[in-house]
Amino acid sequence: MSRIASRFVRVEPRRRVRDLVLGLLSDLPRKNCWSIAEWAGETSPDGMQHLLGRARWDADAVRDDVREYVLEHLRDQDAVLVVDETGDVKKGTHTVGVQRQYTGTAGRIENAQVAVYLVYAGRRGHAAVDRELYIPRSWTADPDRCRAAGLDKDIAFATKPELAARMIGRFLDAGHHVDWVAGDEVYGGNPKLRSALEERRVGYVLAVACSHEAATGAGKFRADALAAKVPTRAWQKLSAGAGAKGHRFYDWALIDLADARPGSHRLLIRRNRTTGELSYYRCWSPASVPLATLVRVAGARWQVEETFQAGKGLAGLDEHQVRRFTSWSRWVTLAMLAHAFLAVVRADEHARHPAPNGLIPLTCNEIQKLFTTLIARPLHGAAHRLGWSDWRRRHQARAQASHYRRQAANQT
Repeated sequence: MSRIASRFVRVEPRRRVRDLVLGLLSDLPRKNCWSIAEWAGETSPDGMQHLLGRARWDADAVRDDVREYVLEHLRDQDAVLVVDETGDVKKGTHTVGVQRQYTGTAGRIENAQVAVYLVYAGRRGHAAVDRELYIPRSWTADPDRCRAAGLDKDIAFATKPELAARMIGRFLDAGHHVDWVAGDEVYGGNPKLRSALEERRVGYVLAVACSHEAATGAGKFRADALAAKVPTRAWQKLSAGAGAKGHRFYDWALIDLADARPGSHRLLIRRNRTTGELSYYRCWSPASVPLATLVRVAGARWQVEETFQAGKGLAGLDEHQVRRFTSWSRWVTLAMLAHAFLAVVRADEHARHPAPNGLIPLTCNEIQKLFTTLIARPLHGAAHRLGWSDWRRRHQARAQASHYRRQAANQT
């Protein structure tokens, strides 16, 4: 917390943000302003809501602090920046950025809010270092709606690859270096993002669709057509990294592409050894690199899913109940800080105290349980619990009366 203390001028918000981050790390079954305020010993959620919505502090400055914290502890010369989006299913139409759209969280089109994250993935661990909320065209075309949600009425629409390029640019402009970027088809299929990375001499392994067309010395072909031409001897069995159940082995093939631009342009093909399913990656690097290097970078993309799972399951990344952009950016930034703390403790413990025989190394889940149980669990008496029961019932009574008045007015 000392990392971000200077971002808060007064001591009251400084103490409250500490309580909020501890609440995000707690074992509460549901994490929002109400539950965290009660857990922290406050008499109502008003203070937490003020911290997220109206208090004076810069969430982007705290985001930069999170990035520096992660880089200081998890820095790795072979690290990969991974870009990916995740969605949170939301009700109603007033929450900033919400519309009916596909989200992988639900696996279908839902009323959802989608954000793009930048994850730093190295051998010591992985954590999110930046975030951008995806604002659909249905919002940017409605200035009044944007203004009501705390967005600039002149905000311009940006695609997810454009948001990814913006975050990667911030990372590099801050003076940090990374050799590789990885992402799924949303990003691999965007020529502007690929060109931007090439201009900054950052290599990439980005997934593309089977219909993606690539030029070779023999002409231009779809990715799946090129895969069909790969001879049997060209496939190599390599691990894409260790998973929970052991190494993830696939068959891999590499095709050199014809491109007038400098650098090594290639198409990487992955084949599932059980089902035969194929996946395709557009690759670039300033100089030619071995197949094993491209496979390692492609495998790093799975770490973003682990980051989302831990961020949501352990740090409340998706449990915000806020409507305006300022509150959203503050909540997710503090959730990123909470998860980064777990990732850093995990990395330090693995380095300093290797697990003895018969025990797996400490996980973020286990660290959160130990931290909550031994350090961060506050104790409050019956009077505090009963006071919160009264507060909830009073709030619900006011809401119920308001609904009845609105219903009666509509009927007349």
